[in-house]
Amino acid sequence: MMSAAQSQTTLEAKLGALQCHFTWDLDPSRSKLFRLRDILEDIGTEEGYSWLGHIYNLQGYIHYQLGFTEDAQCFFSRAAEAFRQMRNTVSDEGPWLVVNYGNLAWWHHQLGEQAESQTYLSKVDTLLKEYPSPSEDELHPEIYAEKAWTLMNFGRDKTQMAVDYFQRAIRMQPDMVEWHTSHVIALVNVYRHSDKPLEENILEKMRIAKEHDPDNLYLAALYLQACAKKGRKIEDDTRELAKRVLRKPVSRYSGMGPLLTLYRFYVSMDEAVDLAEEALERHPDERLLKWCAANCYKWRVYSNKDNPLEQSMIDRAISLHKEVISLYPNSSLKVKIALANIHAQSNHGHEEADQIYQELLQSDGDLEPADRQMFYNCYAKYLNFIRKESYKSIEYHMKAAAIPHQSPHYENSISILERIKERNRNRMCREIEEFLANL
Repeated sequence: MMSAAQSQTTLEAKLGALQCHFTWDLDPSRSKLFRLRDILEDIGTEEGYSWLGHIYNLQGYIHYQLGFTEDAQCFFSRAAEAFRQMRNTVSDEGPWLVVNYGNLAWWHHQLGEQAESQTYLSKVDTLLKEYPSPSEDELHPEIYAEKAWTLMNFGRDKTQMAVDYFQRAIRMQPDMVEWHTSHVIALVNVYRHSDKPLEENILEKMRIAKEHDPDNLYLAALYLQACAKKGRKIEDDTRELAKRVLRKPVSRYSGMGPLLTLYRFYVSMDEAVDLAEEALERHPDERLLKWCAANCYKWRVYSNKDNPLEQSMIDRAISLHKEVISLYPNSSLKVKIALANIHAQSNHGHEEADQIYQELLQSDGDLEPADRQMFYNCYAKYLNFIRKESYKSIEYHMKAAAIPHQSPHYENSISILERIKERNRNRMCREIEEFLANL
C-alpha cells in the first residue's frame, strides 16, 4: 500500500505534468499581473466572443496569483461554462476543458484539498483518452490554441512561442477561424517594436485572415497599419473603419486602440482626438475609452513642443489622465509619468510635474525592476529636457541601464549614454565610459 508521502509525491508529479496555466512557466511579476487583470477586464464579455473561456481561465490564474483565491474559483467556473456555450456541442465535455480542469486540480491542491484535486486529475485523464490528439507526438490542438493565446499576453519573449503553437493547432484543426486570426495577430506582434514593414508573406496572411474574419475590426486596423508602412494610402479606408468601430461594443479588441494609432501616424492627430471624444460621447462611462482619449491628448501635447498649445487642450489632457489613474489604480505608473510630462508642457505646471516625480521617487523601492527601469529612463529625460539638469539626467540613465532587464527603456538609456560618451563634451564622459565597460 502506498504511503501518504508516496501518494503526495505521485499527486505532485501528475500535477506537474498537466497542461495548464500553473505549469506554463508564465512567471509574471505582480505589476504585470495587475496590468493583465485590467486588460482582460477591458476585453469585455459581449455575446459570441470566441476567446471568452480562455479569458476567464487566465483571469482565474491571475486572481489566484494575486491572492484572491475565491475570485479565482469563480473565474475557473465561468470559463467552463463559457466553453460549453461557445462550443455549442451535444456533450458538456470536450478537449477544450483540459486546461480548465488542470487549473482546478492545481487550485484545489494549493488549498490543501487533495481529494478534490485528484477528482480533476481523473477528469483530465478521461478527456485525454476520449479526445486524443490527431498527432500522436503532439498536444491536442485545443490545448495548443489556449497555450498560444495565453502566451500572447506575456510579452515579446513569449510571442514567438505563441506563433509556433498556433501553427501546430491550425495544422491539426484548420477550420477554426479565430485561431487563424490570433495567429496572424501574434505574427504582427513579433514585429511590433520594429520600424521595418511586414514581410509580404505575413501581409498576405493578414489579408486572407481578414477575409475569413470580416467582423474582426482589430485585425482590420492592424492590416491598414501594415499597408501604411508599405507606403499605401489608407486615409479613406481608415475613416470608413472608424465608422464601423464606433458602432461596435466597447472592448480591448474592438479595434479602437490600433485605429487611433493609425490616425496618429497616417491621418491627423486632431482627427484622432475628435474620434476619441466621439467614442466617449457615445459611451461616457467606459474607462477603456477614457484611457484611449487620454493617450490621444498625450500624443497631441507631445507633438506640439515648438508651438504653444491652447491651455484648454492641456487641461483636458490633465483631467483625463487623472481620471484614468483613479480607474486603473494598480496599473497606472505610465499614466502618472505621462501626467507629469503633460504638466511640464504647461507654462505653470512645472511644480506639479516635480511633485509627481518626487512622489514616484519616494516609492521607487516598491517598484519591480522592469518598472523601476522604465521610471528611471523617463525621469532621466525629464531632468534633461525640462529641468535642464544634464548631470543628474546621466545618473538616472545609468541607474536605468544598471538594472539587468532587456527592454526598449534599457536600450534607450544605453544609446543615450553612448552618444554622450562619443561627443566627448561632458565632464562625466570618463565615468560613463567606465560604467558602460563594466555593464
